[in-house]
Amino acid sequence: MSEAVLPPARVALVGNPNSGKTALFNALTGARQKVANYAGVTVERKEGQLTTPDGRTISVLDLPGTYSLRARSPDEVVTRDAVLGKLAGEQAPDVLVAVADATNLRLVLRLILELKAVGRPMVLALNMYDIAQRQGLRIDLEGLSRELDCPIVTTVATRKRGIEDLVAQVDALARSGALVADSTWREPDAAQIRLAHREAQRILKAYVRPPEHPDTLTGKIDAVLLHPVAGLAILLSVLFLMFQAVFTWAELPKDAIDHGFQALGGLIASNLPPSLLRGFLTDGLISGVGSVLVFLPQILVLFLFIILLEDFGYMARAAFLMDRIMGGAGLHGRAFIPLLSSFACAIPGIMATRVIDNKRDRLTTILVAPLMTCSARIPVYTLIISAFIPNRSVWGVMNLQGLVMFGLYAAGIISALGVSFVTRRLFWRGAVEPFLMELPTYKLPDPENVLRSLYIRGKIFVSRAGRIILPLMIVVWFLANFPGPPRGATDPAINYSLAGLIGHWLQPGLAPIGFNWQMTVALIPGFAAREVAVAVLGTVYAVGGQASPGALATSLAHHWSIATGLAFLAWYIFAPQCVSTLGVIKRETNSWKWPLIAFGYMTALAYLAAFATYQIARASGLG
Repeated sequence: MSEAVLPPARVALVGNPNSGKTALFNALTGARQKVANYAGVTVERKEGQLTTPDGRTISVLDLPGTYSLRARSPDEVVTRDAVLGKLAGEQAPDVLVAVADATNLRLVLRLILELKAVGRPMVLALNMYDIAQRQGLRIDLEGLSRELDCPIVTTVATRKRGIEDLVAQVDALARSGALVADSTWREPDAAQIRLAHREAQRILKAYVRPPEHPDTLTGKIDAVLLHPVAGLAILLSVLFLMFQAVFTWAELPKDAIDHGFQALGGLIASNLPPSLLRGFLTDGLISGVGSVLVFLPQILVLFLFIILLEDFGYMARAAFLMDRIMGGAGLHGRAFIPLLSSFACAIPGIMATRVIDNKRDRLTTILVAPLMTCSARIPVYTLIISAFIPNRSVWGVMNLQGLVMFGLYAAGIISALGVSFVTRRLFWRGAVEPFLMELPTYKLPDPENVLRSLYIRGKIFVSRAGRIILPLMIVVWFLANFPGPPRGATDPAINYSLAGLIGHWLQPGLAPIGFNWQMTVALIPGFAAREVAVAVLGTVYAVGGQASPGALATSLAHHWSIATGLAFLAWYIFAPQCVSTLGVIKRETNSWKWPLIAFGYMTALAYLAAFATYQIARASGLG
């Protein structure tokens, strides 16, 4: 007689940020996990599966980190609703696993008391227990378990210690099905939060003794890294190294991807006769998707640094250091991480604003994130600089072209701070909320977790490129090819297309900033992705799809004045020419209001900057 099949169970991991929750999730589920978004919101959803020794399938949900069920940020709202079983289309968890950093129980005990009040079966996982033992931290596990009325398991997620015991406890609680959520639960008010905090302090004092070998290394490192002068110097050095790596380490794989797409396009061109189909495949699909995927190595290098710095514990310190500078411009200290991510691409940067609790601070950061110099601007900057800026040394140590590139990056940063300052003063007056953050202890990143996180980030980027950029490139290809040129036409086909007609129609409005109709044509498909403008310029000037950047730069230097080239650079510092970024703003804010505001103010700034640059350059004799 066959054994009865055990019903599946659902488990939710809940804990403070930096508690090792994601490492525990990876240890439990391995590669059997998927990342998506929760229905109706943009908060990331990570779920995986495991199978117990007796054959039960357990779904594990990694909830966003939180300090309390008194939710304030979008991430915390999702965590609260998931714990209560109130998420639309989501099954309530059968068991809660409260994940705690064993070396820092001060704040998590308050969260555990709130979770107990919900009434669901719960097990406490004391993670990073090896570090607690090395420090000589004495925890009365039996007494603490009795006090909290829940089983406790010690774990070291990065080494997969205690995982079997944790699964056994979860299985036992799922088998008993003893408790259900309290339907009368209400979000705690400020007084209840203070009461829970005092109770947590009592429990901490009763069952946790100070470490015999306290972590003095963290204090010694922080004395340097958090120093107002030395700390900022080190932070700038780290950022300099990171951006140098983005451009140097990614060069070979970037070139390999570029050559791969060129080879694929050449293969199709050599095996298909000239036709709309061939043009669609080579110019629409391959060139469109390739223009985005070619920057994947740079994205991965930047995310590698961000993941390593977060796992090491430095990213929280960087945000703390930048809080005073950014606070003066009306930005929250936590905005540092999203803005840093925006140097690779504004899309993950805007999504990273979820770490900001206050809605106004979050919206301000979303509005200025696209001003950071993303990797999509690099092809445009490189093209124009190589065409109009001499390749010579300045003061014998710095390259003039590199200095101009640095100036463009600095202009993006300064403009973001300026826009934030004006926004806060005009629309959202009042002081920025104090920056409170629990600084985690320093830890060595786990290579497996780093690689898995990097893979997930890359997969998300590629997926969005397919879903957003590909359909837009099909539209762009259509506009650039229909209607076709008349019989006997000698000019490039784009001159006779809908895009060409639109370019001629719009050009008078762009004449004051020095743009000709060909540049206007390039701006139209550039709304799909900024770097697409480079390929369009090559077509317009009959350089051809296989022409090198040097040939295109030579052509532009021949057809444009220096004033026009500088105005084009000024335009691209501000121009919101990335439909996918505007789409993500809409998704993150659940409103068309904010992407329209972003598009409007950035277009106005781009026009004014290009106008001033062009007119000043002409007055200086560069026209």
